[in-house]
Amino acid sequence: MRDPVDSNEELLTLDELCERVDMSVRNVRFYTTRGLVPSPIKRGRSGYYSSEHVARLELVTELQQHGFTLAAIERYVARIPEDATPAAIALHRALLAPWMSEMGETMTRSALDQRAGRKLTDADLATLETLSVITPVGPRDYDVTLAHLDAALKLIEFGWPTDAAAESMALYEEHATAIAEGITGIFREKVWPAYRASGATDEDLLEAVEVLMPMSIAGLVSAYGKAMNEAKRRAVARRAQ
Repeated sequence: MRDPVDSNEELLTLDELCERVDMSVRNVRFYTTRGLVPSPIKRGRSGYYSSEHVARLELVTELQQHGFTLAAIERYVARIPEDATPAAIALHRALLAPWMSEMGETMTRSALDQRAGRKLTDADLATLETLSVITPVGPRDYDVTLAHLDAALKLIEFGWPTDAAAESMALYEEHATAIAEGITGIFREKVWPAYRASGATDEDLLEAVEVLMPMSIAGLVSAYGKAMNEAKRRAVARRAQ
């Protein structure tokens, strides 16, 4: 681990670190013993923590939120150089972060009924949940992806069955995972080495990731639109035969 003493970096106490990363003392110590976070920096008899500790703990939290097991987190972190800067570690977080952040809101079932203009049935709610538009957070409360709610309600009005929603979501997840892994692989194997060779900084790489996200989304939307139009054209041609 790099020593921040030469850069006059601000050091944190354990309590300050826990407050910064919103984590308990017990968890910080546990992750330290597992080697996910470096040991504290000794200054006399006291231990202190740097921005690298903050960055690595935030990465661990990010990995947990993406469903990584402890063993998987340990394997992932083991691939990061011990002298990686906080900016380099932040780059790993950027590659993990969701590419589209939807604004959500907590709504009651009665509020959903009001938004739909009618009383939603249990089957309607099941379809909305299958489409990942709502997520139960209590007996009658839901986290709602507002950007997709009206479109999902319209599909339900058209009579879209829950099993059709489930099959559609399974297709989205299957192909989205393949695309995400493919794009990330291209970035790691070709873009990242090229940037490094050009002398780009960690901050430059982080900016490149941020630029890559909207471009990839635009490319995906465009390709999907073309594929749907072609599928409709073929369907019309088959009916005409």
